[in-house]
This record gives sequence, C-alpha cells and structure tokens, in this order.
Amino acid sequence: MKFLADMGVSLKTVKWLREKAHDCVHLLDEGLERLSDAEIIVKAKLEERVVLTMDLDFSRLMAWSNDIKPSIITFRLDNERSEYVNKGLLVVLENHKFELNEGAMITVTDQNIRVHRLPL
Repeated sequence: MKFLADMGVSLKTVKWLREKAHDCVHLLDEGLERLSDAEIIVKAKLEERVVLTMDLDFSRLMAWSNDIKPSIITFRLDNERSEYVNKGLLVVLENHKFELNEGAMITVTDQNIRVHRLPL
C-alpha cells in the first residue's frame, strides 16, 4: 500500500511502514513541508496514496470535495508517539485494507477505529 505522511506524523512511523514493505513518503522527504492540506490531497490522489495525518481539516476538505479518493487515516490519540500511532495503524491495515483501497476516512482514537466510506 502507498502512503503520504503529513507533517504531524513521525518519521519513525514512515520507517516502520517501509520495514513492512509499504511505499511511504513523508512530506519532508520531498521538501514539501509547506504544502497546504488541499495540495496534499491533490498529491495523494495523483500518486494513489493514503494520507496519514493528525489534522482534522482533511475530513472537512474531503466532505466538501465529494471525492472518493484519496483515503485518509486521521489519528486522534492522547499519546501521538510513533509506537501508539503504529499500533493503531496496524489494526487499520489488518482490518480495513478494502475500505482504504475503495476510498475511506478512517479515524483512529484510543477507544476505537471509525470508518466512513467516501464520499462523505
């Protein structure tokens, strides 16, 4: 699976995904740390990547766009250290690959994982 990590996502999570044979790019990798959320969505869509973020604005942008891609995984964790993000991401990858491939907004919290098919 291909991922695009937003600025709030640790480089350790990117490394972890790469070790699991996923194609993962962090905005820093390409010098794109100043890209707007809307531009990140366009980039992810063009490159067929799932966006990894801590930013709630992506949900709003996807709702307004009425698009079915890209899929977005938003982490809303009390502790945003990479080991906690990776734990939630592992559950998503084990249980929601189909939804990610078809187009979904997935929110990972400490209590649960919520999946909404796109368009919203």
